[in-house]
Amino acid sequence: MVWNVVSVTTRNLDLEKKEANYRDNIMSSNKKYWKSEAELSANDAMIETLKQNEFVEQIPTGEFLSDKQTLATSNTNRRDFLKYVGFSTAAASLAACEGPVIKSIPYVVQPEQIIPGVANFYATTIANGYDFASILVKTREGRPIKVENNKDAQVKGAANARVQASVLSLYDSARLQGPSFNGAPADWSDLDAAVTTALDAAKTSGKKVVFLTPTYASPSMSKLVAEFAQGQDQVSHVVYDAISESAALDAFEAVTGERALADYHLEKAAVIVSFGADFLGDWQGGGFDGGYAKGRIPSAHQMSQHYQFESNMTLSGAAADKRVPSNSAQQAQALAALYEIVTTGATSVALPENIMTAVKSAAKAVVKAGNKAVVLTGIDSVEAQSLVLRLNASIESVAFDVAAPRYVRQGNDKAVQSLIADMAAGQVGLLVVDGVNPVYSLPNAAEFKSALSNVGTTVAFSTMPNETTASVQWVGAASHYLESWGDVAVKKGYYSLTQPTIKELFDTRQFQTALMNWAGIEGTYYDYIKTHWEAQLLGGTAWNKALHDGVFVGTSAATKMVSAIDASAQLKALKAATAPDMELVLYAKTGMGDGQEANNPWLQEFPDPITRVSWDNYATVSKADAASLGLVNENVANGGLDGSYISLTVNGTTLSNVPVIIQPGQAPGTIGLALGYGKTAGLKEEMQVGVNAFALYNDFSKTQEVSVAKEGGMHEFACVQLHKTLMGRGDIIKETTLEVFNTKDAKYWNPQPMVSLDHQEVEATSVDLWDSFDRSIGHHFNLSIDLNACTGCGACVIACHAENNVPVVGKEEIRKSRDMHWLRIDRYYSSEDTFEGDNEKKDNFDGLTGDNGSLGGFGELEDPSANPQVAFQPVMCQHCNHAPCETVCPVAATSHSRQGQNHMAYNRCVGTRYCANNCPYKVRRFNWFLYNNNDEFDYHMNNDLGKMVVNPDVNVRSRGVMEKCSMCIQKTQKTILDAKRDGREIKDGEFQTACSAACGNGAMAFGDVNDKQSKVSELKESDRMYHLLEHVGTKPNVFYHVKVRNTTEA
Repeated sequence: MVWNVVSVTTRNLDLEKKEANYRDNIMSSNKKYWKSEAELSANDAMIETLKQNEFVEQIPTGEFLSDKQTLATSNTNRRDFLKYVGFSTAAASLAACEGPVIKSIPYVVQPEQIIPGVANFYATTIANGYDFASILVKTREGRPIKVENNKDAQVKGAANARVQASVLSLYDSARLQGPSFNGAPADWSDLDAAVTTALDAAKTSGKKVVFLTPTYASPSMSKLVAEFAQGQDQVSHVVYDAISESAALDAFEAVTGERALADYHLEKAAVIVSFGADFLGDWQGGGFDGGYAKGRIPSAHQMSQHYQFESNMTLSGAAADKRVPSNSAQQAQALAALYEIVTTGATSVALPENIMTAVKSAAKAVVKAGNKAVVLTGIDSVEAQSLVLRLNASIESVAFDVAAPRYVRQGNDKAVQSLIADMAAGQVGLLVVDGVNPVYSLPNAAEFKSALSNVGTTVAFSTMPNETTASVQWVGAASHYLESWGDVAVKKGYYSLTQPTIKELFDTRQFQTALMNWAGIEGTYYDYIKTHWEAQLLGGTAWNKALHDGVFVGTSAATKMVSAIDASAQLKALKAATAPDMELVLYAKTGMGDGQEANNPWLQEFPDPITRVSWDNYATVSKADAASLGLVNENVANGGLDGSYISLTVNGTTLSNVPVIIQPGQAPGTIGLALGYGKTAGLKEEMQVGVNAFALYNDFSKTQEVSVAKEGGMHEFACVQLHKTLMGRGDIIKETTLEVFNTKDAKYWNPQPMVSLDHQEVEATSVDLWDSFDRSIGHHFNLSIDLNACTGCGACVIACHAENNVPVVGKEEIRKSRDMHWLRIDRYYSSEDTFEGDNEKKDNFDGLTGDNGSLGGFGELEDPSANPQVAFQPVMCQHCNHAPCETVCPVAATSHSRQGQNHMAYNRCVGTRYCANNCPYKVRRFNWFLYNNNDEFDYHMNNDLGKMVVNPDVNVRSRGVMEKCSMCIQKTQKTILDAKRDGREIKDGEFQTACSAACGNGAMAFGDVNDKQSKVSELKESDRMYHLLEHVGTKPNVFYHVKVRNTTEA
């Protein structure tokens, strides 16, 4: 079928020509150019069925084409094209789509020119109360399909894994599609009338009107709430963060008078000491990893040094040069000891020897670094947070920023508990909840739910049905952030805008619009934001420029520490800290956060960077505690991982059947458990996984005294990596220390593998099994991965999913090692205390048996240390110039290009899997089943709404086909064609893959190595460069940089 795009989309064609072209090219496209073998049979029942049901619903062209008045007066050519011709992926061939998917949705503001097949990008911001980021949203024919980093943003311009995946939530078929009352559909006018009546009643009775929301960090929203409450003393706004940072907020507010969080510029730090702060994760809103990575890449013989004191193994602990497992009391005491040593030179704190040694080493490093040191803490204690503020101020840390604090958390635990008490006492006449799910996430959720019955009118705004929407009277179907207007001040003086990238898919409304209606404020929320910005923020800068960029930097008075901190009181409290016999440490997983996106299959299938387990949360226990409790992890015959069950009891509340992962690096006497799981309301059965750890989140404290009991049965995990250690294989991850890096020749710390050629030892890279092609002509693509900058965050994994239509296969398939991720991030532990210790142990094997025998020695090397070093390594198709997969394919389905990419021709592949067997990197994936249009895999690609996220530039693979990383050939070819069309040379940085574009840490760099001025060409000449399994001779086009650790004592 031929679609005459020009005739439909060109605005200035006259009416008759427009009609004629449309009819000629669309309506008369009934010709059959070929017939399948089945079609040649006149009696084939399947073919006859398909003929009758190819289009369940006719495309509504007649109502448009037959009305000349409509045609003559229409000026929205793009809307016509989309509405009547349809999405490239959804309308013509899927005309039976549900609801609004039949007729696609126009842009809110039509761009100057729309060319079907060409992407448009919009700058917007996600601010859902947990994740905040300035992003670019890629749209195709009106459909948002991909999230990209906004490089113009100076603050929070990188999208983490959850933000990358958030575009899929827009197309969730379970979304609320309109308002309701007590479970029955209603009109917005009915909801507005009910709220207006409740407001009037509250005025008369004196009862409270309360808005319960997450952190908005929105200047316009703050102004709107203030206007609404003006003259109404009974109106209050309670901010509730599901995972609290209230202690840090209280401490900062006490010394500055402003409820905010100090900011940290870790790229400026020479020494970083963290006590329980997973700053590479979600600590205080996250976003610190980009700055941290800059300081970790060795430059001019220097890099930052990182000490981490923590209970759970975190991303920050995995990256640390010195990691010290410790419980919460030991962390508090260690912080007190560090403060005393830095400020007075001595301490009276008593700590275990290994912890005290690390504290003294860290204190010495802080003193030596002076103002280039910084101390962080995640301890849920106002005293700990206050002491850190005082310490950073006293050393005048250049990485410590009070003047422009962050507003990404503003919750108030005391206000939330006070609200629950008021509700229970019948003092609240109207409660409006927006963007939070307290019936699920509050530790005293049952108390909150019970108190709802004592509130006159209850309303909940939400994009998804959840536990709270099931418990209130009125439900307002909220717009997705990609359908909404908004503004955000992530940091003082740094503003960003949220703009819709698509019109509302359903009958939804954002809470701010409702609030304006209830307050009687004229206009739209867009008008409100624009007016506020032009009057208060822009200062002469054009609104359209701010909207185009998505970000704006203004001027604000600096925040100052105006109140003194009594260090003696803080020290006394920290020194007196005690820990129970067994301590539960709650945390947020990298992929799930606070659980808002538990309905997102990309995130459910995303393997945790540390445990490599997907589709679950679990209790992490140390090896010693597992042995004492009789807990085990077992690899079973089908390739899966099984684990014991335990029950956890906190303050009389018990969670049963909690599966166990024995976690290297877990502090003895502590158990980790991730929040955000165990949801049931509004989720498909496949998504209802894990246990709800919020039930144990007493008093909003992440540490709890817990009782543990083993339970019967074994849990089946979906784990993508069962082998945990490197076993001394230094050619996979090469690493060294900063001292060796600075003092030894590169051949010492980055040795080249040697092979025998004509009885002479030569470098493996100098030997070729085949005659090489001349690759110096044209483009030749390489991808550089710096192991020092990679934190294992996984943003690249989700970006690859979104860009390349990687299917979700579910827990059972993952368990059978049938995951489809094109890009994986391998995580390795050391068996000895360090990876160098592993290498030495292996090198000293003597014979097969005995004390130093390899037979027992290799078995020992499979067992991780109790506190191991950790390394992450992203691995995808290496696009080898001498690819073993290409030589064994019997049908030439995989071949090599002159540009360095290993191609897959999917319609040639017959699924022999010879290529996967012959790949030394194990990066090829086989489609065991059809993962779309299949009820056995009931995820987004099994419904028409979910398919709207599909990238039309990338094939959706079928059953029996092998697939793998394509090095985003669709993106590289588009860059080449764009430059050719414009008649210009390609600039360095234009070539990008999904993973390199998503990496906010600078760990991945992609480009043309034939451009000698390019960054990737420069990186390839670095002494730190090496290839994975270089001795095999595959000559990959992906290369890595040796990992360097700064273990030098101050």
